This record gives sequence, C-alpha cells and structure tokens, in this order.
Amino acid sequence: QVQLVESGGGLVQAGGSLSVSCTASGISDINPMGWYRQAPGKQRELVADITTGRSTNYADSVKGRFTISRDNAKNTVSLQMNSLKVEDTAVYYCYANGRPAGYNYIRTDFWGQGTQVTVSI
Repeated sequence: QVQLVESGGGLVQAGGSLSVSCTASGISDINPMGWYRQAPGKQRELVADITTGRSTNYADSVKGRFTISRDNAKNTVSLQMNSLKVEDTAVYYCYANGRPAGYNYIRTDFWGQGTQVTVSI
C-alpha cells in the first residue's frame, strides 16, 4: 500500500522555525522526493526537492531559509524552515516520484495528505 505520512508543521511567529517530515512506504525507486505548498487561493508550487544523490532544488522564495534533507534508507524527507515569513503560510504536501513497490509501472508522483504551516505576525 502506497503511503506518504507527514508530520510536523503547526503555528509559529514570523522569524521562527518549523520542520516537517515525510516517510514514504510502498513506493520503490523514489527520485526525487520533496515538498510543494499551496496557500489559499493560489496554485500549488514547488518548495524544494532532493534526489537520491542529494542534489537539491529550491524555490527562489525559500533559498537561504529552508533546507531539505533525505534519508534514502528510510525513504524519509525533511524540510527545515527558518526565518519564516507570513507568506510561507500554506498547506505543505510531501511528494515522491517513483513506482508502486513490486510493480513495473511508469513513474508517477505520489502525494501526502498535507500538513498546515501557519506563520503569524
């Protein structure tokens, strides 16, 4: 069974820090893995992703403030968010590109249920 289970997030004041983590199961050959976010009334946007070789990609708006990391053995990805701004408020979604374990299907994106990050003034 494919699952992406997220944890973390919550409420923090501007300038503070939060982290979110995600563990994937039932997915093989995951590459890349990362985070999108969606604020009310806005489109979902890429925040950051990371390959199995630990190459990273960040949205310009979070560069220098957010750090993504990955544990390939545990199929876990984490996002450390520092110097948070009000505009970082959104639902954060974990994603993993891979194949359902045990099936030679084409690669696809799998999504977590989302976790709320709220940054207050």
